Amino acid sequence: MANTNKVNGFRPVRYLNGAKYNGQFRKYIIPASDGTALFVGDLVKLSTAGSDEGYTAVVQAAAGDACIGAVVGFEVDPANLNTPQYRTASTKRVVYVADDPALVFEAQEDGDTDPLETADIGLNVNFVVAAGSTTTGASGMQIDSTSHATTATLPLRLLGLAQRPDNENVLSAGGQAYTRWEVKINNHQLGSSTGVAGV
Repeated sequence: MANTNKVNGFRPVRYLNGAKYNGQFRKYIIPASDGTALFVGDLVKLSTAGSDEGYTAVVQAAAGDACIGAVVGFEVDPANLNTPQYRTASTKRVVYVADDPALVFEAQEDGDTDPLETADIGLNVNFVVAAGSTTTGASGMQIDSTSHATTATLPLRLLGLAQRPDNENVLSAGGQAYTRWEVKINNHQLGSSTGVAGV
């Protein structure tokens, strides 16, 4: 059975030591000068804007960028309590980011041209940036399935299949589009290097 195409970015699920993700995050700020909307599940990077109100600034990461973490929420906007919480473009907003370098995230691959296979586990991959949903507030980011390589500077490390009953196992050659995988940030801005080569 084919996997369902349900894009929602990068969601923290556990730590490398096996402990479950406990909801921890760090507060950052998105400056009003940034003209890109931001959604829950988006990968973010440190901004050249520096800091504001005592918080370090971040912006949406572009494909190939080193990342600081993934968005898990926003400071509530009292003017929009009954709408999905996302950050509209060109507005200053406090954002909650899961930024521990040891975090494992679940995300969907795009399945474009060359879907990932279990043989690709251990390799590094890039991500695809797309607009999020203003209806659900969820990110439009996915794993770029055609990017798997040993290249140390690729931003994500493919750790394995997300163990879910609705996620078809891709043991055979050819892979399966929209498979959900577990990854960690390989090129992490709180890490000690620019990433580790895949195996």
